[in-house]
Amino acid sequence: MDLQEKIKRLKIEKNAIILAHYYQSPEIQDIADYVGDSLGLSQKAAETDADIIVFAGVHFMAETAKILSPDKIVVLPDLNAGCSLADSCPPKTFGEFIKQHPNHVVITYVNCSAEIKAMSDIVCTSSNALKIVESVPKDIPIIFAPDKNLGKYISKQTGRDLLLWDGSCIVHEAFSIDKLLELYKKHPSYKIIAHPESEEHILNTATFIGSTSEMINYVKAHSQEKFIVATEAGILHKMQQEVPNTELIPAPVHEDNTCACSECGFMKVNTLQKLYDCLLNETPQIDVPKAIREKALLPIERMLELSK
Repeated sequence: MDLQEKIKRLKIEKNAIILAHYYQSPEIQDIADYVGDSLGLSQKAAETDADIIVFAGVHFMAETAKILSPDKIVVLPDLNAGCSLADSCPPKTFGEFIKQHPNHVVITYVNCSAEIKAMSDIVCTSSNALKIVESVPKDIPIIFAPDKNLGKYISKQTGRDLLLWDGSCIVHEAFSIDKLLELYKKHPSYKIIAHPESEEHILNTATFIGSTSEMINYVKAHSQEKFIVATEAGILHKMQQEVPNTELIPAPVHEDNTCACSECGFMKVNTLQKLYDCLLNETPQIDVPKAIREKALLPIERMLELSK
């Protein structure tokens, strides 16, 4: 039996479900029960009746699944699957920042730790951030954290003056505007699509800006077009499966990057072997202390309610 077959058999034996983010390696995406973005994965985690959730993603995503499903076992193939954006917002420093700005509604992007979620009023994802911000009355000031690029984009879309935390994702800040424009000159018929975690000068070149799932849906709706895709390159696997005859090129990155496209080293530490091992041994398990979990659950539930 190969590894894929072993995982499938073990999954049935243990009543487990495998959730994978679009940025995971192709072989992990192909073995998953559900492949999605942060919001979709959060919703699947809340809905599932499985005993074990294998979260093929990064640490904050597995934490979110545990917050939503505290009675289930949640395992992550590799605990080193962290997130540069989540790391850019330390709980102690963020807590002090909130105290310095009382009377603000705190909206946090889901790409943050459970501790940060516990300090928040509402959580959002890139696909619902606009709706979440617009749900807050205009006379109430908003702290938006941790992603300043997403915050700037939402501020521009809504006309709201958001107080931004200075955090960012190194993967989405790796794109080279010069190389992108050079690539576009070679392929002027291609449309640029981008994730809103990208820097403003990248977003200004894009025909379409959206979350990972929104980008896939846009490409499906315009399958006769050709695209340059500015987000983590792992999305191209699912995107190409959805539109097999559409030409897709990953957006180029700066010279000092190890590959020509933008890849998240954290996402890629998960492997098929690690996935099998974590399901077999039911470890490493994700645990969120009860006090933090209960506080973090409230802003997530508000998000899910507003996302219906």
